[in-house]
Amino acid sequence: MHIVVVGGGLAGAKAVDELREQGYDGDITLIAAEHHTPYERPPLSKGILLGDAGPDAPFVHEAHWYADHGVELLTGTPASALDVAGRRVEVGDRTITWDKLLLATGSQPTRLAMVDESGVDLTYLRRLEDSLALKERLGGDLLVIGAGWIGLEVASAARKAGGSVTVVDTAELPLLGVLGPEVARSFADLHREHDVDLRLDSGLDSISRDGDRITARLAGGHEVHPDLVVVGIGARPDTGLAEAAGLDTDDGVLVDATLRTSAPDVWAAGDVANHDHPSLGRVRVEHWDNAQEQGKHAARVMLGDDAPYDRQPFFYTDQYDLGMEYVGHVGRDGYDEVVVRGDLSGDRVFTALWVKDDRVAAGMHANDWDATETIRALVGRAADDRVRDPDVPLADLV
Repeated sequence: MHIVVVGGGLAGAKAVDELREQGYDGDITLIAAEHHTPYERPPLSKGILLGDAGPDAPFVHEAHWYADHGVELLTGTPASALDVAGRRVEVGDRTITWDKLLLATGSQPTRLAMVDESGVDLTYLRRLEDSLALKERLGGDLLVIGAGWIGLEVASAARKAGGSVTVVDTAELPLLGVLGPEVARSFADLHREHDVDLRLDSGLDSISRDGDRITARLAGGHEVHPDLVVVGIGARPDTGLAEAAGLDTDDGVLVDATLRTSAPDVWAAGDVANHDHPSLGRVRVEHWDNAQEQGKHAARVMLGDDAPYDRQPFFYTDQYDLGMEYVGHVGRDGYDEVVVRGDLSGDRVFTALWVKDDRVAAGMHANDWDATETIRALVGRAADDRVRDPDVPLADLV
């Protein structure tokens, strides 16, 4: 049997790793569009930018691992066409046949045409090269468009490097759609305390370049003159290959609870997978933990395991002296209340639980590293009076 994995990110790498761990000794081909061996992306906006990690930190395995484990690794060779009926995939001038296929093509940054067409110095943060190049310019004047995870982590790294940072976002608070106003306000205060110029409930009206001078006019007429523009306004699933092959897609490749696509013997995992989660419904998650765990789960299912993927989403961030871990998913319908234990300002050691329909939909901690597993155990459980009482210690709830 020949298993082919399309995608050289974390999901693809963990899938082939798990195939060998589970004892599969058949043929494996891993197709990677980038010239690098597979790597994970959190260090690109965290350790590398902060100077805490070198350029080798993101790689899942040393280069020789793939040959040592009988994995044919094709780098710098994006798959150009997929024939699900004929079980063929085109890669460069090769046609590779497969018995089972995993799509782990990930996502691409959402582009901002106004900036792309302006001729200014700009970057998106997706590839290793993007991170290494950005690190060299963090000490200058930066305009960051987007107050999401990437934008705020870039701002944090730039301030550590002594750079001047303006962050602009159309939302009233950073991370508002994820955290809600109660907790999002804490992140706004954190960045302002570190002298980031947060321009919220705003937007970019125009941007131009005159020689070496960049002029960015924000809503309301405020002007900034950055050396570099960093665009971090989200990502879109890389579904082009799947769509052309006729797979069912809608904000990602549609997969069932076990990560199967609409085509026989084809699975999808990671950023590109729009998953029918057993308890959350349709959800597409763009975080490290999801790529890692879905890649491993897809490998097991390809080998005969029929269990659904039911792990709750997990993500984390490091900004200045704040470290945060979040478990769960609030969803489009929002939440009814959030219960906070601890200090949202001050030393910012706190936990938060988001409650929807009398159940804990999600929880997070900031700088409270003993709380993660307790929060994981609470997500999905009924929210009784003790859960709602911030005076009850979190550890006493499980």
